Amino acid sequence: MKSNSIMISAKGLLWYRTGHVWIYRDDLMSTGSAKSGDIVEVTDARGKFLGKAFYGEKSKIALRLLTRNEELIDCSFFERRIREAIDRRRKSIGTGAAMRLVYSEADGIPGLIADQYADWIVLQALIPGVDSRVEMISGIFRDLLTPQGIVFRNDASARALEGLLLGKKLMYGEQPGLIEIKEGRLHYLADIWNGHKTGAYLDQRENRAAVARYAHGRALDCFSYQGHFALHCAKHADTVTAVESSRDALAILEKNCALNDLTNITPLAANVFDLLRLYQREKSRFDTIVLDPPPLARKKAHAEDALRGYKEINLRAMHLLNSGGILASFCCSHSISRDIFMEILRLAAADARCPFRVVEQLGQSDDHPILLNVPETAYLKGVILQKT
Repeated sequence: MKSNSIMISAKGLLWYRTGHVWIYRDDLMSTGSAKSGDIVEVTDARGKFLGKAFYGEKSKIALRLLTRNEELIDCSFFERRIREAIDRRRKSIGTGAAMRLVYSEADGIPGLIADQYADWIVLQALIPGVDSRVEMISGIFRDLLTPQGIVFRNDASARALEGLLLGKKLMYGEQPGLIEIKEGRLHYLADIWNGHKTGAYLDQRENRAAVARYAHGRALDCFSYQGHFALHCAKHADTVTAVESSRDALAILEKNCALNDLTNITPLAANVFDLLRLYQREKSRFDTIVLDPPPLARKKAHAEDALRGYKEINLRAMHLLNSGGILASFCCSHSISRDIFMEILRLAAADARCPFRVVEQLGQSDDHPILLNVPETAYLKGVILQKT
């Protein structure tokens, strides 16, 4: 066996044949002298070539396939994959806009996230194979897009599972401040150095426009962050209360309101769970409610508590809606499937003793593509309901 070759078991081979790109540590027979971050050949027990993959020593996901072909994995390989990912999105890339350019496994480079914010690129390296090649990857983006600057946001908690340090790094350009982003007819400010994720929730871009089409009357945007759903809803609703626990996020929300000359949004610093209980006791009523909570279950072990949390906020929101009102509800927890999420909503509606019509089912924006044989690439579940 070659020193840079890793052999997988019969069980691992069966999993490989499903078309998935992950191979788990329990399915490795030997690792040779491979080190974390290496690109290794993958073989079956007889030594038959199966592909090339990033190897990680710490994670349960030991191998992440880059290719099933006998090909050289060099700078040209990564440049081609990145260019192809950008080309697939070329029609959607607008001046001053923000979108995901590379979505990890779904674009053929496991562990790499690349987002564009106007003239800036924000990168995340989530596994050692990408982390050890950050200079090369940064250079590819400079050559392809000539951005104003590149930031590595290596502060995602997923890095810790791979034994990687957390941090931020300015690859080139000057330290960025708030960046103005255009989204449809709206503008918002993105903090690519300190903001959530890489600066904004890009996976909700299309959903914000979808929810706005149904927004009306008195609206409530829960877990509002910097008000992106609120901004869209404010164009159609009479008033919007934007609820967020972070005062820093609310400060940017207020700037976003001023940027769009919107005066019908009221920022409110509060815990959403507590506020919904208060509104229910007060018998407050709304015509539009958006529930976009952070992941309530980051691990399978937390799923049971998360299910209760999702049901609670949705049940209370259902009670608060006027007849004909719209509830836009989302779940981004990887460990909760769409079927389970819909069952939570059905149980909440049953307890609310009121029928709801499914108006539209939603998912992540199309710049976050889904691989059919890698269901983990699909994580965002959403639905628009109408109280009848």
